[in-house]
Order: sequence, then structure tokens, then C-alpha cells
Amino acid sequence: AGMKRYGMVIGLRPEAEKSYRAHHANVWPDVLAMIRECNIGNYSIYLRDGKLFSYFEYTGADFDADMAKMAADPATQRWWALMQPMQEPLPDRKPGEWWAELEEVFHTE
Repeated sequence: AGMKRYGMVIGLRPEAEKSYRAHHANVWPDVLAMIRECNIGNYSIYLRDGKLFSYFEYTGADFDADMAKMAADPATQRWWALMQPMQEPLPDRKPGEWWAELEEVFHTE
């Protein structure tokens, strides 16, 4: 199936930055394992001016199925329950999105 790159963006509430950074300095092993199990690699999150930008590479064959598997994972659900109040989704995101997907306009190896 090859590999697909994803860029995503979401807001981070200013009062949550310290906690968000602390959690991401020590992400739970079960959450990291599920990310890998769902065929996501090279996952990075960047922060600037209250916006989080994430980049990851997906190597699976069925992104929606892998995302559903991740969403059904109890450890991931507990992690998201901590993260979601810290985040502020973009008001113009697509229906059903939390992180808003970005369009890739350039890539080079």
C-alpha cells in the first residue's frame, strides 16, 4: 500500500501548555504501542503560538479501520480524555474531525 504522510493542526489552550508538555515528555507505553500497532510511525508534534502541528506516516492498508481500532483502545481513550480538554479544535474543521487535516502542498525526499 505504500506510505502516506499526514499533517494535522489543533489549538492548545494556553493554561494547558505546561501539562500538555509534561504528558508528552512521558507518553504512556500502552498508548505508544497502540500507535505503532495502528501502522503509524515517525510521529511528531510541534507547538507554536497556541497551535499544535502533528506529522506522521501511515503504512497500513486501511486508515479508517486503524483509526477505529485506536479509538476503541481503553488506554488511548483514557489518554484522549486527559488531552481533549487541553485542546481547542479549529472552528472550520471538517465534520467528525478533532485535529484538522492539512493539505500537503510540497514534499521532497
